[in-house]
Amino acid sequence: MKIFFSGIGGSGVSAIACFMADRGHEVSGSDRAFDLDPAHPVAKFLKGKNIRILPQNGSGINGSLDLAVMSTAVEEGTPEVVKARSTGVLLKTRPQYLAELAAGFKTIAIAGTSGKSTASGFLAFLMRELGLGPNFIGGGRVKAFKNGGNPGNSLANTDFLNTGGMSECKPEWRKGEPEWPKGNSEWLVLEACESDGSIVNYRPLHSVILNLDVDHKGIEETALMFRALAQNTRGNVIINADDSNLRGLSLEGAVTFGIHSTAWFMASQIRLGPFGSQFTVDGVDFTINLPGIYNIYNALSAIAVLYTLGVPLGTISEPMSRFTGIDRRFDVHLNEGGKLVIDDYAHNPHKIACFMEAIRAVKNRVCYVFQPHGFGPVRMMKKEYIEAFAQNLRKEDQLVLLPIFYQGGTVSMDITSEDIACGVRETGKSAAAVSGRQDVLDMAGQWDSFVIMGARDESLSLFAADLAKILSKK
Repeated sequence: MKIFFSGIGGSGVSAIACFMADRGHEVSGSDRAFDLDPAHPVAKFLKGKNIRILPQNGSGINGSLDLAVMSTAVEEGTPEVVKARSTGVLLKTRPQYLAELAAGFKTIAIAGTSGKSTASGFLAFLMRELGLGPNFIGGGRVKAFKNGGNPGNSLANTDFLNTGGMSECKPEWRKGEPEWPKGNSEWLVLEACESDGSIVNYRPLHSVILNLDVDHKGIEETALMFRALAQNTRGNVIINADDSNLRGLSLEGAVTFGIHSTAWFMASQIRLGPFGSQFTVDGVDFTINLPGIYNIYNALSAIAVLYTLGVPLGTISEPMSRFTGIDRRFDVHLNEGGKLVIDDYAHNPHKIACFMEAIRAVKNRVCYVFQPHGFGPVRMMKKEYIEAFAQNLRKEDQLVLLPIFYQGGTVSMDITSEDIACGVRETGKSAAAVSGRQDVLDMAGQWDSFVIMGARDESLSLFAADLAKILSKK
């Protein structure tokens, strides 16, 4: 097939584009971020897969295409949508197309308002290491999957294609067990995002629901979508028993994991370190190179899935210690001589609260730098943002808010970062909104520990790297 992806630079769309390119399809695409920055790092990865990048002006749409897939961020009146409709090219949104793709696999859908990128990447990594031959379409970039031609947010197991059918390969721990299903390359680990509502269209074999809180939608609206996902799941529904909002869904027969509540898979003897953790499940010791209680929950979800697939706990333990995480999740850019720079994707109030809790175990007196993403999300979650910062900032900490990240399009710009900063200051904590990143760079030396937070903007990791370089010379 010849497929064109509009908005190909986004994490969700780029994953599908790379996945289809790896499966032998001819892929092209465009993104306004690439128009502004032709040297964009994601564009480099995509070109490494022989994906053709074109301007987002309609020039990539022509009658030779079998399909044009549009990001939900691409508005109806853009040249590519208009031209696709006028030329009769089959047009689908990213959510529509992803749901169709998922229907062709033994899909394991990973949902939740926080942690699904890490949990889905964790599971895909473990399945690969255990010989289960997974496919993977995610949002976050799994560090272990990255190479010159793979950004890390997808994995295409082509064994099924190359053999023309079911793979005969079995992992060593399942040798001699005839009940093991053949064709393991039909597995697909899918990050199932609720942001656009498309999660209700998935029909997975198994699903995981990590947690439920305010993010793109309110809790009640998201709860309805998670319930629909559970009802559409043919096999096991695996949920976090500790999440009070998920308990309200009353999903009978669900497989559960947790720390505090009675669950099928419970972590005990927890030892939290600044950059990793240890815990025990049913007498088996696990080590993860990811900090924070929230990552223990992510690990537990993967353990629950694998065990229900027949993998012994002791077999899961060893590869789990080799998982190095996801890009922009607790990425340490500097940690020497008492100086620290960490970059993280934390962007909704729940993620921010969990992340800041983990940071408290690493360093005292931290300058947190947050770039809110999108005027709509900030408007909807202003109260929750203020509460998250007020509850997690220590008296010696500082919060600095960058201007709200804007990716273009029609949107009401009736709220600013200062609105959040003002609310945090009213709680007695230290917070300020600045005009740009140079203001933060100028603070190097006044502060020796910086934590960068924010979503969608690829340049935040470069900003963290620049800050680390300046701070290391102070």
